[in-house]
Amino acid sequence: MASITGTSVSVRTCSFQQTQVKSRTSLNSVSLSIQKTNFPSLRLQQVPRRFRVSCVAKPETVDKVCEIVRKQLALPADSTLSGESKFSALGADSLDTVEIVMGLEEAFGISVEEESAQSIATVQDAADMIENLIKKNDA
Repeated sequence: MASITGTSVSVRTCSFQQTQVKSRTSLNSVSLSIQKTNFPSLRLQQVPRRFRVSCVAKPETVDKVCEIVRKQLALPADSTLSGESKFSALGADSLDTVEIVMGLEEAFGISVEEESAQSIATVQDAADMIENLIKKNDA
């Protein structure tokens, strides 16, 4: 098992007889070779030290989800909602979350499976799921 952290590479052998790690000193790529089986190279990019969030959903989708959540939870019009807003922090219980999902299904013309609905905790989670479902439906 190989793990890469910052600018170092460490390798722990599990049950492999031969484990080799080849890396360039700049740590831009790493190739693993285990028992003569080559794995694709991993491309590494430098990342700033602070936490970085990458969003899939369009801002319009996030805004529309915020409107639906605000309506379903009867939040004041001036209440601040963003992608990071957690349903539980907004006072939503499990029934509220089901109603939010139903509102999203109606507004976006999608059908959300129960497993997917249970994984939604934030506005961004809902918006990302909607974008993915729309992409699947368009394909």
